[in-house]
Amino acid sequence: MKKFLGYTGLVMLLVPVQTTLLPHVAIWDIKPDLGLVVAALVGVLAGELHGLIVGLAIGWILNLYSAGDLWLNLVTTGGAGLFAGLLARQVAEITPTILAVGLLFLSLAGGLVAVLNMKSATMADTWWMIQFVVVPQAFFDTAVGAGLLWFLEQRFAVPRFGMLDRYS
Repeated sequence: MKKFLGYTGLVMLLVPVQTTLLPHVAIWDIKPDLGLVVAALVGVLAGELHGLIVGLAIGWILNLYSAGDLWLNLVTTGGAGLFAGLLARQVAEITPTILAVGLLFLSLAGGLVAVLNMKSATMADTWWMIQFVVVPQAFFDTAVGAGLLWFLEQRFAVPRFGMLDRYS
């Protein structure tokens, strides 16, 4: 029950933070996708099922408040939580560098899906969006996610951060 309330509070707090705080930290009008970053961090810290559920909830809430295509954010954010949880299960020790590579891949994939899903864009518009929106946002997401993981592993003792003796 405690985890459920924590995840619910996190999901409900994410939309106001993304809409009010992030325009002030945007670089060249590019903002990080906090939904993707938070879903990936939950997947890494709590496991793939929690990452999937929180990612689906975040995607659903963000779809309610966005003018984009229905279900697109839900699927990409939920998939990010699931993928990050699976990555954390397969890697012995999660470091900010490993999370950064995973987040870069996830953000690029989600951005490409969103750009290719636009029906009225010409090929020139598509390449422009990939060059000047998708790739910079992916690097911004990567920096924010790696920074948050570094901060969390410095401040809190979470068992998933350390090496576990798997043979005892």
